[in-house]
Amino acid sequence: MTELVPKRAIPRQATSAVAHIAAPPADDDPLLSFTPVPHVAPRRNSILPDLQRAFIAHLAATGIVSEAARHIGKSMEAIYKLRQRPGAEGFREAWDAAVDRGVARLESGALARAIEGEERMVVSSGKLIGTEVRHNEALVMFFLRNRAPARYGSAAERGSQVPLGPDHPDYEALKAALRAEWEEEQYAARHSDENKEANAAFFRALKARWRTDWENERGVGAGG
Repeated sequence: MTELVPKRAIPRQATSAVAHIAAPPADDDPLLSFTPVPHVAPRRNSILPDLQRAFIAHLAATGIVSEAARHIGKSMEAIYKLRQRPGAEGFREAWDAAVDRGVARLESGALARAIEGEERMVVSSGKLIGTEVRHNEALVMFFLRNRAPARYGSAAERGSQVPLGPDHPDYEALKAALRAEWEEEQYAARHSDENKEANAAFFRALKARWRTDWENERGVGAGG
């Protein structure tokens, strides 16, 4: 199994599958053997083959185009222009394959969460009193209905696979459940002791700077 690397600064915050990235593919991975987009007369800012492969490797690791573009120091506009250039067929195929890897990684992480549950903090009156393992029932039913629709699907779905996508009841239910989880995580992060102390330190420093500026202005005025 591909090792996942936590991105969160605080270990206990690394609870979500989207808080991880996978290891980038090895140099001999077939994904990186695509034919790069040619540059007849490359310029200083051209996205040459080495950068193209670095972009695809990072995209396979994260599944996020903006992060992969940032990783090679290029804008989203530049990377999408490269995708549309003549001779970019191999690059486009590698791009799509890299995104597929990211989606597969997210699905694997979501399936693990559905089976194993997820350790979450229990907070009371602003204090952490412990942790508990919670199971997301919407996530569980999402996988059951879409992996075994003949058994767990609705009456209309049993016996035939209904394409999953926006406006599909299971898709929308899962999206709502994951959105609620994300909002809960964001609320907990905003109200954590670490965040409160960081905010307090920022305002103390700002207040001290304002006071120094004010005292300097008074000194200048008195000297004039």
